[in-house]
Amino acid sequence: MTGKFTFPAPELQLGFAFALKRFRAVYLQSALLETVRDMDITELDQQLAQFVKPADLAAMAQYGLRGELLFAVPAVLQKNPYLLGYYRLLMGYSQKEFYGSDKGFGVGYFKGMETKGKISKDAAADLSDLCAAFCEAASFLLDGVGPLRLSRELLDDLTLLTVGPQLRGGANNARGTAGIVLVFEIIREIVAHAMAEVRESAMEVNSATGRPFLIEFAADPDIIIREEMAHQDYRNVVAIEVKSGKDISNIHNRIGEAEKSHQKARRRGFTECWTVVNVSRLDMTKARSESPSTDRFYSLTELVSRQGAEYDDFRRRVMSLTAIPSPPT
Repeated sequence: MTGKFTFPAPELQLGFAFALKRFRAVYLQSALLETVRDMDITELDQQLAQFVKPADLAAMAQYGLRGELLFAVPAVLQKNPYLLGYYRLLMGYSQKEFYGSDKGFGVGYFKGMETKGKISKDAAADLSDLCAAFCEAASFLLDGVGPLRLSRELLDDLTLLTVGPQLRGGANNARGTAGIVLVFEIIREIVAHAMAEVRESAMEVNSATGRPFLIEFAADPDIIIREEMAHQDYRNVVAIEVKSGKDISNIHNRIGEAEKSHQKARRRGFTECWTVVNVSRLDMTKARSESPSTDRFYSLTELVSRQGAEYDDFRRRVMSLTAIPSPPT
């Protein structure tokens, strides 16, 4: 049907939809819940009692909410430094406002926690002070929204209000994240017949070894596959970097970035490193010289097609390295 008006395809929003899925897995409430599920709750409660006013904890309890959903404490940020982004977004602070060198809050040296998942020596020394400041701001927020009936959904919505402008300001990053989510979904399809559990940021699959494999969104590298040897004890198996930009003139810079990520992955014990690119006519000799740590290069276009020799190789390797049997015919 044709009408009087024609609007362009909402490609930017499509990119945001993919970006938001990964954003939730790394920075938003689901990432916090994933982190807390593996923590010592007794230690966490002790820190909440230390940093948060009793009246505020009582108010959270009134709505059936745990304190860490709103209040930052060192134990959480030490367990998962990326969650600094969660508390920043929850308080409504933009990255420029929070970390900026000219108009920032004087906490720029904490930025590596959010962007790299690393706590520097200086940041570690001042982490308690950072949490105390966050808790003071959160207390003010709690007082203000109390009449709105606090809920997990409201807190999630507040972080999304800050995420929106950040994603719009980083549209290229949103498009890049879309490629990461596509690869994650392709892997999900490959291992679906062995799936044990699907969470916001990870899939758990049953393997022939009797030990579960986790396929997870990460920040650096983009996707990781790990085997759980024992509770909270993992063997790092595959690190995947996805470079989904289509600019052929910039691809070699992107491959250089993948190499840096893979070098760190090697130091963490990952046995396989893969790089997915989204350009045609890639000079493989040059690509391999720029990223010698990459074991396999894959084309995003070929993987998305779900057919052909390249996709078949990707599928076989995913199944082999996760030790899962072929699906029933």
